Amino acid sequence: MGEASEVLFKILGLEVTAEVVTMWGIIAVIAVISLIATHNMKERPSAFQNLIETGVEYLLNFFGGILGEKKCRRYFPFLATLFVFIIFSNYTGLIPGAGIFRYFKAPTSSLSVTLGLGVVSFAALQYYAFRIGARHYFKRFVSPVAFMLPLLVLDEFIKPASLALRLFGNIFGEETVTEELYGLIPIVAPMLMMGLSLLFCAIQAVVFTMLTAIYLEEATEIEE
Repeated sequence: MGEASEVLFKILGLEVTAEVVTMWGIIAVIAVISLIATHNMKERPSAFQNLIETGVEYLLNFFGGILGEKKCRRYFPFLATLFVFIIFSNYTGLIPGAGIFRYFKAPTSSLSVTLGLGVVSFAALQYYAFRIGARHYFKRFVSPVAFMLPLLVLDEFIKPASLALRLFGNIFGEETVTEELYGLIPIVAPMLMMGLSLLFCAIQAVVFTMLTAIYLEEATEIEE
């Protein structure tokens, strides 16, 4: 995972790696699940519809506890999409063959992908904050005192970088430890680490989106 990603092919001069191909697959799977879940919804839901609704309700309650109900409804599509994509990406690393099959590799095992997620979060934070109004957007960089401007601007760029590095570092560390333990205890370690990884991958998705929600709450605080 720490090695440079292999370029599989190019499209219009752009390099396509296994992580990118896997991301396309994840996006397709999420799209299909969304279409199935929202097609022909019933008052008495099926088991699948009930599962999806339970997941949505859990995320609404989770983000609502950070942002409040009003803000949560407004920013839920962005935060929920971010969470679902990250957790799917993390769990693909647990599928047999991930990292071995040439066209299949967990996206979040690549720093370029986690940096991309950090950039998306950064752009969303700036967009939602600026949408309130230009005056309020720039005012938050000079409050409570003007000489804080350089530090607050720097902090704005540190936030997405820390999100990206934290996600990549934790996934990288988890896979590295798994590989080392597998070399020492090839029979017991895979079963033990598989169980721990199921929890660990979910935690990393929660932490990334929770911090993004907290930053979003800070950036849009003047809405209240």
